Amino acid sequence: METQKTPGAKKPVLYAEASYVLGMVILALGTALMERADFGMSMVVAPAYLLHLKFSPALPFLTFGMAEYLLQGALLVVMMLLLRRVRKYYFFSFVTAVLYGLTLDLCIALAAPLPAGGLVLRTVYYVLGMVLGSIGVALFLRTYIAPEVYELLVKELSAARRMDVGRVKTAYDCISCAASVAMSFAFFGFGHFEGVKAGTIVCALVNGTLISLISRWLGAHFDERDALPLRRFFKA
Repeated sequence: METQKTPGAKKPVLYAEASYVLGMVILALGTALMERADFGMSMVVAPAYLLHLKFSPALPFLTFGMAEYLLQGALLVVMMLLLRRVRKYYFFSFVTAVLYGLTLDLCIALAAPLPAGGLVLRTVYYVLGMVLGSIGVALFLRTYIAPEVYELLVKELSAARRMDVGRVKTAYDCISCAASVAMSFAFFGFGHFEGVKAGTIVCALVNGTLISLISRWLGAHFDERDALPLRRFFKA
């Protein structure tokens, strides 16, 4: 039996600032679970993960989260050189990267005691991590606060070159995947994949669809508003 909605019923409010915080925490938790599953990271975070795996034995302070925001900082510099412009908004994106990196390290520490388990348990970690990661990205997309540098780079390059954002995103994902494979070979030798595994391919195939579905569901079931008058400040 279909349930009818009450005429004039109000949808619950989802504030943009809450989307930012929730998106960061949920995305970090999903990444931590995928790292625990060891089926391969997403193409976006794989380069930072490989840097962490390679250099953390010699530099114990180089956590996965730190590798994330250091790499994003380098990407931010490259983006500004390519675009030949600097905006205040760009630096807030790096702040988001640092906050995400710290949150990621905390989530990895929380996930560390989880039993390693066999194939079934690792699959549960992977699927749950991928779904949580998609929810986190979908929430990030519904806030005005500066996103991570990965998303900012795609957005700014597509606008500057007047190209479809989907094509730029696909191109970036392909470049990131190729760079990850090259880094894995260079760091750990041929025939020994680290970071980029079968799970990376699965994530690449379904992640976009999951994010789109979740984003549409959020838009249909929540009334989105700003809790603070900061939108113009972050867009300046």
